[in-house]
Amino acid sequence: MVKEKDEAVYIIPLSRVYWGGSRRTRGKRAIRFIREFVKRHFGAERVIVDNMVNEHIFSYKIEKPPRRIAVKVIKIDEKIYKVLLAVPVKRSSK
Repeated sequence: MVKEKDEAVYIIPLSRVYWGGSRRTRGKRAIRFIREFVKRHFGAERVIVDNMVNEHIFSYKIEKPPRRIAVKVIKIDEKIYKVLLAVPVKRSSK
C-alpha cells in the first residue's frame, strides 16, 4: 500500500522543454511540464503553481527557462496540490 505524500521537495529537470516546438513557447511548456510532473508523482487532479515559480521561470526570458528547478509541493486538500519555489532565488546582475 502506497503512503500518501503531504509534502515533498523535488528538483524537476526542465531540459526536455527545450526540444519540440518553437523557442517562444518554452516558458509556457515549462509551466505545463511542472504541472504534469506533480500530477504524475502525486496523483493530483488540480495543481496550483505559485507566482514565485512562474516569475523565476520567466526571469530567464521566455526563450530560456532554467534547465532545472527546485520546488516544494504541499498538499492543500484532497487531490489538490500547490507548487512553491523550494529555495527563493535572487539572480545576480552582471
